[in-house]
Amino acid sequence: MKMSYLSKHGGSSNAYTETEHTCYHFEIKREFLKGALMRFSQFFISPLMKVEAMEREVLAVDSEFNQALQNDACRLQQLQCHTSQLGHAFNKFFWGNKKSLIDAMEKGINLREQIMKLYMNYYQGGLMKLVVIGGEPLDTLQSWVMELFANVRKGPQIKPQFTVEGTIWKAGKLFRLEAVKDVHVLDLTWTLPCLHQEYLKKSEDYLAHLLGHEGRGSLHSFLKGRGWATSISAGVGDEGMHRSSIAYIFVMSIHLTDSGLEKIFDIIGFVYQYIKLLRQVSPQKWIFKELQDIGNMEFRFAEEQPQDDYAAELAGNLLIYPAEHVIYGDYMYEVWDEDMIKHLLGFFMPENMRIDVVSKSFAKSQDFHYEPWFGSRYTEEDISPSLMELWRNPPEIDVSLQLPSQNGFIPTDFSIRANDISNDLVTVTSPTCIIDEPLIRFWYKLDNTFKLPRVNTYFRINLKGGYDNVKNCILTELFIHLLKDELNEIIYQASVAKLETSVSIFSDKLELKVYGFNDKLPVLLSKVLAIAKSFLPSDDRFKVIKEDVVRTLKNTNMKPLSHSSYLRLQVLCQSFYDVDEKLSILHGLSLADLMAFIPELRSQLYIEGLCHGNLSQEEAIHISNIFKSIFSVQPLPIEMRHQERVICLPSGANLVRNVSVKNKCETNSVIELYFQIEQEKGMELTRLKALIDLFDEILEEPFFNQLRTKEQLGYVVECSPRVTYRVFGFCFCIQSSKYNPIYLQERIDNFISGLDELLEGLDDESFENYRSGLMAKLLEKDPSLTYESNRFWNQITDKRYMFDQSQKEAEDLKTIKKNDVISWYKTYLQQWSPKCRRLAVRVWGCNTNIKESEKHSKSALVIEDLTAFKLSSEFYQSLC
Repeated sequence: MKMSYLSKHGGSSNAYTETEHTCYHFEIKREFLKGALMRFSQFFISPLMKVEAMEREVLAVDSEFNQALQNDACRLQQLQCHTSQLGHAFNKFFWGNKKSLIDAMEKGINLREQIMKLYMNYYQGGLMKLVVIGGEPLDTLQSWVMELFANVRKGPQIKPQFTVEGTIWKAGKLFRLEAVKDVHVLDLTWTLPCLHQEYLKKSEDYLAHLLGHEGRGSLHSFLKGRGWATSISAGVGDEGMHRSSIAYIFVMSIHLTDSGLEKIFDIIGFVYQYIKLLRQVSPQKWIFKELQDIGNMEFRFAEEQPQDDYAAELAGNLLIYPAEHVIYGDYMYEVWDEDMIKHLLGFFMPENMRIDVVSKSFAKSQDFHYEPWFGSRYTEEDISPSLMELWRNPPEIDVSLQLPSQNGFIPTDFSIRANDISNDLVTVTSPTCIIDEPLIRFWYKLDNTFKLPRVNTYFRINLKGGYDNVKNCILTELFIHLLKDELNEIIYQASVAKLETSVSIFSDKLELKVYGFNDKLPVLLSKVLAIAKSFLPSDDRFKVIKEDVVRTLKNTNMKPLSHSSYLRLQVLCQSFYDVDEKLSILHGLSLADLMAFIPELRSQLYIEGLCHGNLSQEEAIHISNIFKSIFSVQPLPIEMRHQERVICLPSGANLVRNVSVKNKCETNSVIELYFQIEQEKGMELTRLKALIDLFDEILEEPFFNQLRTKEQLGYVVECSPRVTYRVFGFCFCIQSSKYNPIYLQERIDNFISGLDELLEGLDDESFENYRSGLMAKLLEKDPSLTYESNRFWNQITDKRYMFDQSQKEAEDLKTIKKNDVISWYKTYLQQWSPKCRRLAVRVWGCNTNIKESEKHSKSALVIEDLTAFKLSSEFYQSLC
């Protein structure tokens, strides 16, 4: 489909290929849906398949592969394919890159002929599913489909059959894969039969629920108590390889501590003890009934998701479920089948298990093999027959291992508060401040739009001295991680009942979010806050969590894109504690340091919160009273709360920061070219934001088309606005495994200098299409309560409190002309302008030479000493 048609009308498109299907999807402004469908349908009726486009796409495929090259999960998947039985359908390169495609061509294979053959074999009506979501009546949508897709080739509705003989992997093997990141992960994999036809029973989900449980008596609780594991997940994955027509793949993934890495065989032994327990106690109908109730409740009160995502999801469901269950199939626990659960348990045997250990710790003396496509180092070991026999029938089951207790967080009250409340509260469109005291400010809005029994309660709690210096910063982070660890059993049980809890840290602020079904939310919040108030960590948990935080800090910035964002913020923010500095302080910290710090940290607080959804104002006030009764402490005055300041780049600034990739095997380089615009100012902010957003709307497609589609610089080619603590900016970013950052920056600069011509050449109709497309996005209603809550919460955390910002921006957009956009571009992006202030962050891949930067930096100021640079800089006044 022509991308410019979508971008001019507020739309976008994407595609992905799974193991057994490919999905193409797009979204667009409502009134242009038919025009987009007309273009979309032609791809399936008469695709062009131009040779030059295919040549470019080979490079795009290679760029995508290079982006995944240092990803541990991708490397493990390919190792599993590489070590599967010869001749099995999985025993192949599951990706694709330039080498695999060029090799094929060198062997005399005509790529275009092969693609046309693929198209002729599979792109026919019997094998295709279509989902269209639009605002028009169903009859209208159906008539468009009949008209526009009538010429898609007919074909039988018979799915391709894949016949496989034998097992996927050899039994009794342990594979150790050298990790890119500093991690220890134990993956246990069992092959189950294809369960597409058994979706009403969901027996595999019953087993996943128990093996992946994190409550008292669970494997997670048991292994965590021994200091061996930090997290467990279990189940059949969503990706196609795990849910194919050949087999279902059930994976138990256990993140290990250093000591857990030494106890792998013991851990597997306890897994089989728990499996033996499941066999002994027989399947429990009450557990299935809980899952059934939760599934029904989740479906009945489901929140809407973006329509583009929903259409793609339903199109995939059409391949699995009959028409009547396409929407409901994922949620259904319709048939209790004890025998099916017992049957599946029969597959959880050592001879049907594959063991993978992914770890940075690797014995240097071992005999390595190399996976040919990713170049990953791995070893292959035989498991002794005596261990296999021990796992097959463990002599005992540890008394600590038990089935979960009944879930007290499953809601029973689904009444809607808006139905019982006066019209005055019901018609309010924005949150109102119902409490404003020295200790707490609390915002409230009753939901009358979605009318679901859900509520979102968000809080930010300023902690005394939590970000005063780097030592306090890392002590606060340790405290928050230990608090999450302590809360885990409670919040996990609630999360199973779709009442979620999120605990995170932002400078000196603990952010607590409790959200989901409202019935039991006050009970959960009370328990969480009581623990947060009184909790003190133990020595054994301190050691485990400290080790985990060390590992997290070591893994920070391993991906070049996140590294470039980190480096940009490190320059822009006055208080930014470097990850290496935090790591060096952390190594010297003890439990005694933390125990001395915690009372002071909790001694003075300031709380700002939002309650939005299905609770009355009285119930919201009760929630604020829970805070006040549990945290009966002195309020933290405003001057003691951390407020971030952003650097004010000097007039005409042209700054450069050069850094090598952290992972010495990472071939990808990144250029991030950031332009600082202005700090938000009063009523002018919505007009300035409208100009920036409209510029982005116009630029996005031509930038991508020129630098990715035509020049093939890399897989990631994007531009977008940035708002850093209420200071506007605009960013151009490219990640490339082929070119160095200087060349990438030159191509961006060349594109920017040509924008004069592009903007001047924009005809009135095209400009109006971009403007109206952006207005439609701004005025689009929030698709769910969560989207609306997050929009409100962003205004609160930014201390802007402009809850109707999108409407005001849309209003300002009406008055913006093409010349305003051109003037904005010339003022802020053209280098001769004094208001053009640039920062180029260059992350140099391992296949580039960072010394080349010295030859090309004459016109720019290279930041060598960041501390000295910041000391000599001016900063904007803090707004949030």
